[in-house]
Amino acid sequence: MRVRRSLTIKQMAMVAVVAVAFIFVFAVIQLFHFVQQSRYTTAAQMESIAHSVRNPLSSAILRADIPQAEEILKDIQPVGVISRADVVLPNQFQALRVSFAPERSVPMLISRLFELPVQISLPLYSLERPANPQPLAYLVLQADSWRMYKFIISTLSTLITTWLLLALVLTVAITWCINRLIVHPLRDIARELDGLSPGEAAEHQLTLSRLHNDDEIGMLVRSYNRNQQQVRRAQEEMSQLATHIPVTGLPNKALLLALLRGQEEQSIAPLLMISCETLQEAAEALNEQQREILLLSMVARIQAELGPSMVLAQISHFDFAILANGISESWQAASLAKRLLTALNEKLPVQKIPLYPAASIGIAIWAPGVNGEQHYQRMVSAVYSARRLGKNQIQFFDPQQLAVAQQRMTEQHDILQSLENGEFALWLQPQVDLASGEVVSAEALLRQRQPDGDFALPEGLIERIERCGMMARVGDWILEESCRLLAEWQSQGVTLTLSVNVSALQLLNDDLRHRFMALLTRWRIHPGSLILEVTESQRIDNPQKVHDILRPLRSLGVRIAIDDFGMGYASLHQLQQIKGLPVDILKIDKSFIDALPEDDSMVAVILSLAKHLNMKVVAEGVETPAQRDWLRQAGADIGQGFLFDKALPPHRFMALYCEPARQLPKSP
Repeated sequence: MRVRRSLTIKQMAMVAVVAVAFIFVFAVIQLFHFVQQSRYTTAAQMESIAHSVRNPLSSAILRADIPQAEEILKDIQPVGVISRADVVLPNQFQALRVSFAPERSVPMLISRLFELPVQISLPLYSLERPANPQPLAYLVLQADSWRMYKFIISTLSTLITTWLLLALVLTVAITWCINRLIVHPLRDIARELDGLSPGEAAEHQLTLSRLHNDDEIGMLVRSYNRNQQQVRRAQEEMSQLATHIPVTGLPNKALLLALLRGQEEQSIAPLLMISCETLQEAAEALNEQQREILLLSMVARIQAELGPSMVLAQISHFDFAILANGISESWQAASLAKRLLTALNEKLPVQKIPLYPAASIGIAIWAPGVNGEQHYQRMVSAVYSARRLGKNQIQFFDPQQLAVAQQRMTEQHDILQSLENGEFALWLQPQVDLASGEVVSAEALLRQRQPDGDFALPEGLIERIERCGMMARVGDWILEESCRLLAEWQSQGVTLTLSVNVSALQLLNDDLRHRFMALLTRWRIHPGSLILEVTESQRIDNPQKVHDILRPLRSLGVRIAIDDFGMGYASLHQLQQIKGLPVDILKIDKSFIDALPEDDSMVAVILSLAKHLNMKVVAEGVETPAQRDWLRQAGADIGQGFLFDKALPPHRFMALYCEPARQLPKSP
């Protein structure tokens, strides 16, 4: 096999074209830069020369001594820079001109592009100038354009030569690298495939070079090898379609799936799957001859109950499937399943060993839009459900399972849409120091925009977020928004702390620590200004993992609180696990606060426990002055609830509680 044009030539041409295009851009930019520098240098030299003759020239013009002024101009040393000197009166009348070099024409395009010739103008004043002097005349010096033109041509030639040499070097270097890394491996693969005989093609596998194990060449080789394996498996399955299980002579799974695919254009008959626990249990208890007798006897009993158009297939050593042609109603399939169970459960002697076979049957009724493969999977799901219920059970495929999955997908889509459309918001509820009455912190609470435009927490929103697997995504958004809000506070000098709820799913995520530390660094959150609230109602089954995540955060100044304390798995063992965590704050659940001050037993126990563990206590759900007064006297640190204020939008919270010396009014 030959190629008409080598890939090496194509890539060299492409690299050369791209390199030349970029070199042209770079050369033009550098040329303008060098010319601009030369213009500045020339102008500076002419200004220095003009200042050297300014005073005597002004004196001669003041005396109207034209010959003397002409002599002064002729004494200028042009050093190859100045081509002409003019004296122009304020009324633009040219009084005097001295030429130092013959003027040679410069291409019009060069003159326009580089603004040639270079000129400077210097005003000439009387030596005894009044307060607001008027210039006597202007000294105009003009640079030699031909000299600048030769500089431009020389610089352009140097740049083009240098960059073209660099382009040549880069083209050769890049082409060599690509040739070694891409062209040679592809050429080797092409030669290997070209040399295969027809008999070797089906079993052929490409050799993967160690150097290309992790790049696109390796991906190509692995994809080819995987495709070869799939083709070989497909060929094996096709060869088995016309075969039967040796012992029973029944069609196998491949033939059953082929029959189902053949019925996809019309309604597919119901499928029944018989999973025989007895065959599985007797696999080791019986010898090979006895197992064969048991298997054939059960097949005979099943076939005796089937109609003439029904198909019985054996899909594994212990499982059978029935394509119930001629049945259209679910009650007919259930009646057939009951007859099959009755027949299978009858006593079956196997070489004088009495057996009472047991089986489970799963039924799948075809529904529009379901293909043959999906219909088969529904049957398998149904028999698994039947086996979970015990032996000799009949179970239909539960359509509610599909409905639940679709509902979760819909909920996930709605939550993603709410995030993308900005329909979620964080509202803030103040937390008050019970001793001083000052607002010292706030808790961030999730709210969602409602159809009427207001924000609220819909019933079951948190449960829906957890159920559809979006808690980590929403939790990350809450952490990001909380850090942004804290950074805004700190930029305005607000020193309040902010509490944020973290779910158990987030807490057990290995990436939480890295993401959260990145948030703290990016937003530059002050140490101690952020509190993470971990819900105690979620069992902490892996306290070491939680400890490994929380300890680095606490070392950065993030404080940890146990939310809803007392409502979860607060056994002594669980309390011992919580004690080992880096926790700073306990939040008493509202259900205990509601009982105050009449029933204070549980709150008193929690306050005593917090005191012994050296933790602060936050009381949630404080709604009456009596509850507040009891908590203050009992030593609780912070209160939160409708007695102080409800959750507010951030801008209203800022206006009410984030100004200096702003605090809640104390009750008498």
